[in-house]
This record gives sequence, C-alpha cells and structure tokens, in this order.
Amino acid sequence: MLAGTQAIDENETRAAIQVRAADTVATALRDLSAGEQVLAGGTQVTLRSDIPAHHKFALVPHAKGAPVIRFGETFACASQDIAAGDHVHAHNAATTLTGSKTYAFPGPAPSPAPVQDALTFEGFRRADGRVGTRNEIWIIPTVGCVANACEQIARRAERELCGTVEAVTALPHVFGCSQLGDDLASTRQILAALACHPNAGGVLIVGLGCENNQADALIAAAGGLTGDRLKLVVAQKSSDEIEDGLTAVRDLISVAGKDSRETCPVGDLVIGLKCGGSDALSGVTANPLLGDVADRVTRAGGSAVLTEIPEIFGAEHLLMQRATSKEVFDAAATLVNDFKQYFIDHDQPVSENPSPGNKAGGITTLEEKSLGAVQKSGQAPLTDVIRYGERVRTPGLTLLEAPGNDAVSSTALAAAGANLILFTTGRGTPLGFPVPTVKISSNSDLAARKPGWIDFDAGQVLDASDRKDIAEALMAHLMRIASGERTCNERNGERSIAIWKRGVTL
Repeated sequence: MLAGTQAIDENETRAAIQVRAADTVATALRDLSAGEQVLAGGTQVTLRSDIPAHHKFALVPHAKGAPVIRFGETFACASQDIAAGDHVHAHNAATTLTGSKTYAFPGPAPSPAPVQDALTFEGFRRADGRVGTRNEIWIIPTVGCVANACEQIARRAERELCGTVEAVTALPHVFGCSQLGDDLASTRQILAALACHPNAGGVLIVGLGCENNQADALIAAAGGLTGDRLKLVVAQKSSDEIEDGLTAVRDLISVAGKDSRETCPVGDLVIGLKCGGSDALSGVTANPLLGDVADRVTRAGGSAVLTEIPEIFGAEHLLMQRATSKEVFDAAATLVNDFKQYFIDHDQPVSENPSPGNKAGGITTLEEKSLGAVQKSGQAPLTDVIRYGERVRTPGLTLLEAPGNDAVSSTALAAAGANLILFTTGRGTPLGFPVPTVKISSNSDLAARKPGWIDFDAGQVLDASDRKDIAEALMAHLMRIASGERTCNERNGERSIAIWKRGVTL
C-alpha cells in the first residue's frame, strides 16, 4: 500500500506518509513543527519549517528546475532550490503543463471477460434492460421559465400523491431559450438523457410553449419513452399548469407505483466517479478506494464513468494506456486536446484548476490533483469515450466529456446513465444530484465534523494495513444504497442539476 508510513516513535501516531517509493516528497498527517524529526519511506528528515496537516515536505534536496515526484510521477518542477525538510507547495513548486500533446498508442490493453460476482442488490429492471436504483417521478422543464412551476408541482405531489413511488422530484434549470446551434442541442440532449434515466419510473415534461427548446423536439431526442411513462404539460396551452401537472403525475404514479424491486447482479450498476473539494489525501484514501469499487463493478460486467476532463490533465497517459483499441485511444487523446484548446481559445491557462480549497488542503498543481483523481478509475480497461450529453454504451470504463465543475459534471454523469454517483471529497459539500450521490470523505476529521454530509469515511484507510476490508465494507454499503437506503443528499433534499453553457446567449 503506502511506502514507509510510520513515525520515528512507534508508540505515537505516525506523522507522515510517502505514497510511492520513488516519491521525493511526503505528506504530513497532522500539523508538524519546524525542528521535528519525521520518518517517511525510510527517510528521516528534520523539518525546516512548520508543515500544515496534509501538506507536503521534501524528503530530498531539489535543485531549481528538478522534478518533484508524488504518486511515482512528476507533478511539478522546483521553481527554486528546495532543501530536504522544506515545505513544498505553490511558493516553490510549479506546474509543467502545456497545451496540446501528441500521444503514441502503446497497443490495445486487454479487455477481460466478465467474472461471476455473488454480490447483488435490489433494483428496478426497466423495459430496455437497464436497472434503476430508485423508482421516482421526475419533472423536467424544457425551459427555465417554467422551472418554478415544476417545483410547485413536485412539492404538492410529494404532499398529496407520493406513496407508491419513492419520490417526486423536479429538476429545475435556467436554460432552454435564447440559445442557438450546438449550445441549444446540448441542453436538449442532456435533458433528454435525464428523461430516459432508469431511476425515473415516470417523467413529466413541462414546457412553456414559445421556447427554443420545444417539447416535441426534446421528447424526440429522448426516444424510447412510452406513453404511459411520459406526460407533457405545455403551460401556455393550459388554464392551470399546476393542476394539470398534478393530474399528469397522478397518472404516472398509477403506472410506476406498480414497479417492484428484484434481485440484480452488481454488474447491472453504472457508477459515476466524481471528486470535489479534494485535498492531498484524496489520492491516498478515497480515490484509490473508489478505484477498488470501479474494478469490481467492471469485472462483473458493469460500467464506471469518469469525467472532469481538466482534472486528468497531466495524468491522462495513465488512462490512455488502458485503452482497449486505437479508436478509443485516439478518442481520448482528441478529447483531452480539445479541452485544452477550449481553455486556450478563452485565453486561460490549462493549469489553473486547483481551487483555493484544494490548495488549502495541500494540493499544489493540477498534475498532482489529476494524479490523485484518476485513481478513482482503478485499473479498469478504458472501453469507450463519449461526449457531453451522450449515454453509456459499453461495460468497462467510459471517459465522459464534461468540465470539473461539480454540478455540471455530476449532472452529466447522471445523464450518461449512472444509477449511483460516488463522490469523494476532502473539504466537504452538501450538494447532491438526481441519482443517489454517495459522499466519501478522504479524511476522518471531515466525516466526524459533517455526518450530515458524509456517507462513508475513507480516512480509515490510513490506519489499515490493507484496504481490502474497507473496500468490502464500502461495497456492502453501496449495495444497501442501491437497494433503497437513502444517502445524505437524499435525506437533506439536495437534488439539483446544472447544464454546461458554452454558446452565445441571445
């Protein structure tokens, strides 16, 4: 697991960890003081300055321009001479990221056949064979003008009608009009994909009537929706859109309320992989734990979806070497380069992703953040690359186009078909999305401070000799959630969507 992680005094709580034997830095597990002697990875260092918890210090001297290594990979270069025991952060370590790159295909990675897994959950099997982890009625506005009407319908339906389905939920947004071309098409596509989600036993689409995103075009883009599972109310044609909406929801509940859970194999899961508010422990505890889950789900024939393309910059080679074909490899390379060009076209540096919270949590560069983030995908073969608004097509690992923004990328994961979103965090957030959003803390302090936000504490990985038992406990917890146990975001009513706006607003 982790290289040499003990403190000098074996009777004390260990002070720091070195993630890989090749690393030239270690990470403090608590606040450390100048003058302390710390042992990490077999190297004893006397600290030359105070080191905040989760921040890094140098294990060896670095000359100016030398690579700084964590996770066994270069994540920065020394912007000045760094002595052993120095605090290593943005003041003395700089990104090496540049624009587009040319990648050499190493050959196809093996795509192993699914293996039998005894793990099961109780889900809702839909007519197209996909499985929902919830049976809900979703109310989707075509345009922001009727978003509040959708919320009114949902609130009244929850009070008056809900009983045989698990929830009636509105998915308000502000778009659908004053958009043109590809921008309008992507809004329509993301809403259409949500309308087809297997967690929705019935869908009410509420339109205004005069918007660019016309309801008939949205329904056509959704495809495959059957009449008894889909209802439409156009507000400008209705004398009372709230009452008409309630009537429609009542009809949907009469159908969806007859659905029942059945035993499903773990390979029926589609898991969305997400991190938000990361800290320097995210790539040590929570994200590798998600990698264990992704490996197990995909080995069983299920799907895992990784997104946040700017948060793989500098680590994309680790994903691309697992591509199962040259077509997938080339699609991943194009997606990464296209996203870098998106930044360049807007006169923005490709490296300015780490947020103030990331930096306060000890993350120094985007490469470091990315090297931790890609661990959410484990070692699953990369079988497909899809664009924003598209849906999962294959088992295995899918790379999905979306930005790093938590709300936009998580909405894209749900639209892609994720029936669970696994969301790791080192800083914490209450935000939740249309599907169960399982918050997994990278450190135990966060889990203890925010039990109303956090569903699972991955910080316990630090005290484990092997994380296998913790991965098993997380899998068992996920099976309970997939079978109906509510997550913190569901109990808190945190259910939102956000659409990626890239075009002109009229």
